[in-house]
Amino acid sequence: MAKVIDFKLSKKLDHIAFIMDGNGRWAKLRGLPRHLGHKKACEKIRGIFECCDDLGIKVVSLYAFSTENWSRPQDEIDHLMDYLEEFLARELPAFISRGAKLLISGDLSRIRPKTRQACLDAVEKTKDGKGAILNICLNYGGRDEIVRAARKLARRVQEGGLEVEDIDEKMFASALWHDLPDVDLMIRTSGESRLSNYLLYQLAYAELLFTPTKWPDFDEDKLIECLKEYEGRNRRYGGLTNE
Repeated sequence: MAKVIDFKLSKKLDHIAFIMDGNGRWAKLRGLPRHLGHKKACEKIRGIFECCDDLGIKVVSLYAFSTENWSRPQDEIDHLMDYLEEFLARELPAFISRGAKLLISGDLSRIRPKTRQACLDAVEKTKDGKGAILNICLNYGGRDEIVRAARKLARRVQEGGLEVEDIDEKMFASALWHDLPDVDLMIRTSGESRLSNYLLYQLAYAELLFTPTKWPDFDEDKLIECLKEYEGRNRRYGGLTNE
């Protein structure tokens, strides 16, 4: 059951994105192996998603595994995939009951077959969901996504089905992994202040918030603190007036 939150959003927030950072450091501080930090991290996702859903946020994106994360030790990667499979098996019924829709952004071809199939099954079982979207970025890179979109449009031009002059920002966005609203707020946990190749196109006018809290300690109360800070920001989109 989602935690009851005494808070309402007054500012537009259709898409919130998270970089779930600090899992390994959280575990190390407790004398635990790094992979148990990732296990704890997966246990936090449902509560955060349900809180966002209850607040009327339409899309929640999570940076689960980047194209650069393949450089990590293989045993840590294997544990990450194990925990993703466990997360989907455990939480999918709750997402379905909420009418949530799960999407995967990223190239699944390199993901091990068992994990890939679990992801595809979750997407299939929630494809008719009319509620909030949970967008899991898996083997995802922002630059890779932009290059893939450019190639997709270039092929259409090459095949004669599209004129170069017809390509605009809206069309380019539709060629990304998924045609989702631009990110309004991006939260990165654990105190690091960088984007790490995450949703580069979608973050063009997002508010960026960096919290020292490590993701395994990030809960609904911490989320509300971030949202209150977001509410106090003046989003001008290059202009001089308030929204």
